[in-house]
Parts: sequence; C-alpha cells; structure tokens
Amino acid sequence: MSDDESQSRVAIGISFGNSYSSIASTNNDGNTIVIANEDGDRQIPSMLSYVSGEEFHGQQAKSQLVRNPTNTVAYFRDFIGQDFKSIDPTPCSGSAHPKAGSDGATFNIKDTEEDSENTRTISEITTRHLKRLQTSASDYLGKGVNAAVITVPTNFTDKQKEALTASAKEAGIEVLQYIHEPVSAVLAYDARPDAKLSDKIVVVVDIGGIRTDVTVIASRGGLYSILATAHDYDVSGAQFDQALMDHFAKEFIKKHKTDPREDKRALAKLKLESEAVKKALSIGTNASFSVESLVSGIDFTSTINRTRFELIGNKYFASISRLALSAVEKAGLDPLDVSEIICSGGSSHTPKVARSLQSAFPEGIPVLAPATSPTSLNPSELAVRGAAIQASLISEFETEDIDQSTHPMVTAAPHLGKAIGILSISGDESSGVFRPLVEAHTPVPVRRTAQIAVPREGGDVLIKICEGVSQIKVSTPAPQPKAEKKDDEDEDSDEDDSEDEPEEVRERVWKAETVLSEAALRGVKKGAKVEVQLDVAADLSVRVTLRQVGDKGGKGLIGNIKGSAKENGHAS
Repeated sequence: MSDDESQSRVAIGISFGNSYSSIASTNNDGNTIVIANEDGDRQIPSMLSYVSGEEFHGQQAKSQLVRNPTNTVAYFRDFIGQDFKSIDPTPCSGSAHPKAGSDGATFNIKDTEEDSENTRTISEITTRHLKRLQTSASDYLGKGVNAAVITVPTNFTDKQKEALTASAKEAGIEVLQYIHEPVSAVLAYDARPDAKLSDKIVVVVDIGGIRTDVTVIASRGGLYSILATAHDYDVSGAQFDQALMDHFAKEFIKKHKTDPREDKRALAKLKLESEAVKKALSIGTNASFSVESLVSGIDFTSTINRTRFELIGNKYFASISRLALSAVEKAGLDPLDVSEIICSGGSSHTPKVARSLQSAFPEGIPVLAPATSPTSLNPSELAVRGAAIQASLISEFETEDIDQSTHPMVTAAPHLGKAIGILSISGDESSGVFRPLVEAHTPVPVRRTAQIAVPREGGDVLIKICEGVSQIKVSTPAPQPKAEKKDDEDEDSDEDDSEDEPEEVRERVWKAETVLSEAALRGVKKGAKVEVQLDVAADLSVRVTLRQVGDKGGKGLIGNIKGSAKENGHAS
C-alpha cells in the first residue's frame, strides 16, 4: 500500500462475538467512542433476519426470533472456517439451523422476495454482518470505513482467521490485525489516561453469550504474554437465562398446568424476556417478567428479586470461579501471584459474578467489574475499545510494515522463565533480601533499573545478580492465651468459650536461587544510593551496570553475563 493509500485508510475496532458485536473508533483527542448503530444500540446482536427479501440486522433481527426463526441466522461466529463436523449447532436451536456444505456450514433461508429457500454459506452471512457494521460506523463518522482491527478468541485458528479475512475483504474491509479478546480488554484498561504501567499478572474472565473464556496474562512493560487459557461452553450468559426460564416456566406450570417450553414460539418469548430480566437485575434488586400470550393466549406476569436469581444460578457462578482458579493453576501460578482480575463480556454486569471471584481469590486482589469497582469500564465494551485503540496506533502504517510487526518472529519473543534481581549485601552482613528487577515471563530484550540504599555511614556494597523464584509462605499465628475464668463463673457451663484455631496466613515471598554474577562498589559515600541497571538481550545474555548515584567522578562498574538467564516459552 502506498503512502497515499495508507493516509486514506479509515480504520475502526470491531468486536465480533457469537451473541453481540460492537464497533468503536478514536477521535482526535484520543478518546475511544463505542459507536451506536441506526437503532441506537452499542451492543449489536450478531444476527440477520429476512422478511420478503428485506434484511433486518441487530436488535431488529433478534425480535424476529419469535415470529420468523427459520429465516433468522444467529450465533454463527464460531462456525467461520470450521468443518461442519467440528461445530456445535446447539445454540442455533431457536433460529435457522446450520447445514453441511462443501466448505463448512450453510443456512437455507428465504432471503429474497421469492418464496423459495436459498443456500447461503457461512462466509456470505459473515460478509453481510460485517457490511452492516461497516455501514453503521461510516454513517457515524461521516466517511467510508475501509479497515479494522478485529478481536478474536484465543482459540481461534489460523484457518478461521483466513476465512474471516476473506469475508471482511468481500465487505470492503481490510483487516489490519487480529487481537485476542482478553489482550484487548487489558489494553483498554492500560490505555486509560490515569493508568500506571506496571509489571502484573492479570486474569481476564470473559463471560459471553454461549461460552466463558478465562485467560491469564503477564503484562510486562506494556507487552502482553498469554500464560494459560481455559474455556467452558457449559457456563455462559445463556445458562443464566436458562435458569430464569426454568424458574418462570415452573411458575407458569403451577398456575396453568402447561409447560411453555414445549412450544417453540412460547420458548422464544420466554428466552427473550428472561434475558431482559437478567439485565434488569444487574441494575436493580427486583425485576418484572411480563409476556403477552405466552402460550395458548395466556398472558403471564411475575416478579423476581436478585437474591432469588443468585440462588437459582449459584452453581454457574461457582463454576466461573473454579474455572478462573484452574486457569491460574494451569499457568503454574498461585492465586497470590495475581495482580488483578478483569471481568469482560455482557454477563459480567451480573453483580454475583464479580463477588464470587472476589471471594474465591485472596483478599486485596482488585476485581474490575461494575459491582466491585467504581472505576471499572463497561465490561461489554472492553474488547472493542482495545481494538479501536490498536487500530488508531497502526492505521497509518503501510500494510507491509503491519505484516512484519505482527509476524510470529516478532510477536513470539522469548521470555524469562525465572525472575532476575539483586541481592545486596552491605558491610559485614552475610545475607541479604532478594529484590526482583525483571519478573518471570518478561519478553526480551528488556531493560530495568533500580536504586538501592546503602548504610548511613557508607562503605563497601556487594551486590549479587541472581535468578529468583516467588514462593508461597504459609504460617500460623500463635494462638491467643485463654482468659482465666472468674471464681463465680459456672464451671459446668455449656457455653463453649474455647478460642478458634487461628487461620493459616499465606504470603508471597521471594527466594534467590542461582547467582549469575557478583559486583562490589567500595567506599560508597555516606547516605548515597547505588543504581543497578540490567539489560537482558534477545540471546538471554545480561549486561549489568552499577554506579553510585550523583557521583560525577564516574565510580561504577559494567559487566556482561553470557546467556545465563533461563528462557521459558514465548510471548504473545
């Protein structure tokens, strides 16, 4: 692409989900704006419906699930680039059913004025959906959108990306880059004006419409490495809806001796209203369920409070917490290693989700969700915000430069398996405290600098450059002494006044292991500080620079350690 072409590129971020899609852009002030479509929806259902040749999209298509389900295509994102035998058609039970085609899934729908079915491939459906998103973004921006950064799940294959790229091209959209949904969520938080960039371990819990994904990410100096992922198709927003559907269906059966779930039309109404109730309970503590002519012309109205909803859906909330803990374990980490938890996806608005995670992880680990953090971003918008930010950063690059910068040789950088830090020993001391400078899972090359204090009287300072690991120290506080009984206290009292056993205290501590190098500065001035700089190269060699801060005389040391650092895996 020439310079003129790259300058004429109008790029947005697209979050393409199974249930909902979103579009976003950044303005001249660098602020990210989630764009509403012509119906005013920022969370746009990923659905298409056809009536007498007229195409309905988004919320209008979703409303057709009751009266026109066989011509409404929904929940198709994961079918892209997949063999038909590999897909799970269950989510499409209330809409057009996928059929086996020569190149994956197809849909038989009446999408023209003629009263006959046409076979449309998953590629054609995807192109139509992306085209509608593109039109909404172009109308808002006042100029034609022709490029995008698109978010995808962590288990999206190269074949699926190729198929999505082809569909986007048919829609007139150049795919600049694919970005993983959890990484995009972390980027959305890190790009906030008040955000402080730091080394951290982030757990992203993404609760979608038909699946829950948990990703453990190491953030090191603005570079993100995916350490572990976990997926559960049995826990999602659909299960929350199902719990409410079953609850209201049982109430209806008690009153009218008829199960509305046995009628397809009634089932669709039940599902749509249950989803609305779920959203209402995320905001308030009570919600009303009301459907005209639910089944056999019978109107049905009921109410439910948040406590009851949390009770009937408790097993799903517990499953999400277990999935998050198992992902942390899969990454070879302890829950105490986690710096923060980010809740993403529409169902993360449900307060019980965040509170369950808060209870499952050690106290003090922030859970970024509306119910637990007043400064949290909208969970439904995290992925698309990150995509829009990335689009603004790379939209002016030439295609060749983007391809080179996103090539696996660049994005799959080696990273450290163990932390590298310093063990400072002053005066006659024989031991010191290990202080990590470069944490484990940090992509290389990397540079870190730190200052260490020396004894007030000054003197010689010995510094050891070591590899280190974090460990969990478990200790039990000493029990409190029992209070002596007063003389007039009944010895035979049934009251149990024994003290409870003190709970174990778990804390994260560092332990120095292999010593890579030693260096000493002699005659450090009284009250001075020593600066240590570590430069870890791509070949894992370490360059150490040691100097006295403020010493213009140049007192310092420089040394090299050849390839001593341990490598572990790759960064994403």
